Amino acid sequence: MDSPGSDAVKARHVLCFLGKERDLAPLSDAASDAIREFANGFSVDETYSQAEPDERMARSFDVCWDRVEPGAWAKTDEAAVASHQSVLYVLGPPMTKSNAVTVSTGALFLVDYMIDKGAVAVKGESAGIAHGLARWKQLALQGAAALKADDPLGQGRIGRLAFAKRPLSARDYLESVGFHLVGLPEVYVPKSQASERAAVATMDAVADEIAAQGLEATLEKRGASLSFDSQYAEDEFKFNPYGTVRLAG
Repeated sequence: MDSPGSDAVKARHVLCFLGKERDLAPLSDAASDAIREFANGFSVDETYSQAEPDERMARSFDVCWDRVEPGAWAKTDEAAVASHQSVLYVLGPPMTKSNAVTVSTGALFLVDYMIDKGAVAVKGESAGIAHGLARWKQLALQGAAALKADDPLGQGRIGRLAFAKRPLSARDYLESVGFHLVGLPEVYVPKSQASERAAVATMDAVADEIAAQGLEATLEKRGASLSFDSQYAEDEFKFNPYGTVRLAG
């Protein structure tokens, strides 16, 4: 049950790395090395990257910090954003539903690599999510463990935790954004049915069920519907071509 345009509109990672030097070469060279070694299909964006601070970053990271995971960032991470001296963007390849988990795992390993090479802060632009460096490293370790165990469901779950944002508040729903980065529809939970913390748990449970049992079975089990109405245009990175699972109120 896909959108008529879901084959044509593909999800894509946009990763933002902040550097401590007023010079793009350290991060750019590191990203290029990673792309040659393991991050196939990724590319350095030379249009928007800059060898100088971006005054918008403090506010942008403040909006994007993960507020679900306890201790997802620290004062040192905020200070690193405030004092950054360069900005590098890396673009992922367009993804299909079948390869999204694999590509997103690669994106997470790229983040881990870039931190080791000197990135002082990292944000996933495609859903607007930022974690502190320690949390990014923790997620990468978990992703590596899932890959080693040949656990694609675990890889997808870690990919969601790393690159999706939740919950966002809309008029009637608490919403996810970014589940398309692991090949899944968004999950919207009625505000009338749950607190924010309970809504996050429900979003994650429904996403796990879709990945393990399939969309149709999950919709039937949950009494939910699939909608392709979106507040995002098809050319926006947050647009989800797989639609939205709306739980009943």
